[in-house]
Amino acid sequence: MAALRELGDVTFDQAASGLEAIERLAVSPVDLVVLDLNMPDVHGLEVLRFVRSHDRFRSLPVVVLTTRGDDESRRAALDEGATRYLTKPFQPAAFAPEIRAILDAA
Repeated sequence: MAALRELGDVTFDQAASGLEAIERLAVSPVDLVVLDLNMPDVHGLEVLRFVRSHDRFRSLPVVVLTTRGDDESRRAALDEGATRYLTKPFQPAAFAPEIRAILDAA
């Protein structure tokens, strides 16, 4: 993700669908997940539920970054355990420092 390149010391991996995200999480450790709610195959909330239902991911920071700005979607994601809920469009210059703060706190 171009908005996070300034972090420098992080490695990025992308999943094209919710199912692929779950598969990748199951085999590759990560330090943080940036998750969209609008994903093919498996909805982002289902991915978030998967993450929070496994002990090894319970403290994994999950930032939801989505076009869904409605209160219901925000509340649902936060209730499921999202660390942050951000909506698109977003300010790339502010995104990287927020992600760095989350990583540093983890």
